[in-house]
Amino acid sequence: MSKHEIYEQRATELLSPILRGMDLELVDVEYVREAGNWYLRSYIDKPGGVTVDDCEAVSRIFSDKLDEEDFIEDSYIMEVSSPGLDRPLKKEKDFVRSMGKELEIRTYRPIEGLKEFYGILCAYDDNSVTIEGDGRQMRFLRKDIALIRLALDL
Repeated sequence: MSKHEIYEQRATELLSPILRGMDLELVDVEYVREAGNWYLRSYIDKPGGVTVDDCEAVSRIFSDKLDEEDFIEDSYIMEVSSPGLDRPLKKEKDFVRSMGKELEIRTYRPIEGLKEFYGILCAYDDNSVTIEGDGRQMRFLRKDIALIRLALDL
């Protein structure tokens, strides 16, 4: 397990009881380097969406826990936020919640000359995702998918 995965797993362990007590869901935790800085990002949600006050309350408690545990060697910036409407589907629960909804799928390489596809999620498993659109079903191997998320009508 990499250092990043260890940090993300430990952060998840610390956050889970905090969020349970506040009736919030942990969507994802990531430890990433951007523009020369390390970030520990936690994405939280609840039915109807999270508020700035929710994020602030979690951030204060989580920050204290991180200070107590002090398990991250690097200097980092801690963020707690909503995953947003355009969040990628990553976990089983994301796919369950998205069944029957329109998705956007972007592939690493062109398939039939295209890299961007839209359709209704009709099936998924550990290795593939199937959408229905334009009167046909399209099956994508997960290893070929660069991004998968709910399609936004803007």
